Amino acid sequence: MNGSLRGAVAAEWTKLSSVRSTWWTALAGLLVMAAGAGQLAIYVANGNTNDDLTDNAGVVTVGSVVIDAVELTQYAVLALGLLAVTAEFTSGTIRSTLQCTPSRGRVLLAKAVVAGAVTFVLGLLLAGVGALVARPVLGEWGTAPAADTVGDIVAVATYLALVGVLAVGLGAALRSAVLTIIVLLATLMIVPLSLQQPDIAVLNRIADVFPGVAGGHFLAGDTDPYPGVVGLLLLAGWAAAALLLGRAALRRRDA
Repeated sequence: MNGSLRGAVAAEWTKLSSVRSTWWTALAGLLVMAAGAGQLAIYVANGNTNDDLTDNAGVVTVGSVVIDAVELTQYAVLALGLLAVTAEFTSGTIRSTLQCTPSRGRVLLAKAVVAGAVTFVLGLLLAGVGALVARPVLGEWGTAPAADTVGDIVAVATYLALVGVLAVGLGAALRSAVLTIIVLLATLMIVPLSLQQPDIAVLNRIADVFPGVAGGHFLAGDTDPYPGVVGLLLLAGWAAAALLLGRAALRRRDA
């Protein structure tokens, strides 16, 4: 990392860590993860002890419960990523940022590096909290092999870091927090779910390349319709494309 980029990264970290919204967003993520993992663990335990055999999930891993809880928790993390960009456009401080670092590509890259690093660390914390909550609730219906649990926690953190970078890129392109979260909701959930609903093979294959679905295959370690590593690469590709779109928008329009 060269000196100019290092300075831009330091500046972005200072801005992100000095605003209360960052810490409130992190706290919200922790609460949502704890509640979500606990609730899902209760469902598993209850499903294994009632009289309806169709509800019986058997013994599940703690990591699988944490991964399921990420579906809702990720939106708190997305808020952190998009606010790192859109808040500056709303307040007008983006002008000062670009005066200090005239290279708009460097500014966006610095924001992406900081948001990705912060959301990765936050993801480790969130997944760890989810595992700690889910394990005692699952009781005999849960298992937590050390290597698998650590792998799932790191996978969750990686997924959240990439969707955080995706949010930064879209935030730079759209400039509005509300519009960005709408587009993220559509891209991560609404559109792929709509494609999957008819259960038509070609539409399912299209849905499989959307970032939320690709990330889900990565987290689950699927082999069908493609290996989990392909899901990771697809998600990374979406994040990179969003950054390129954001960079083009920053270069084309005035701050």
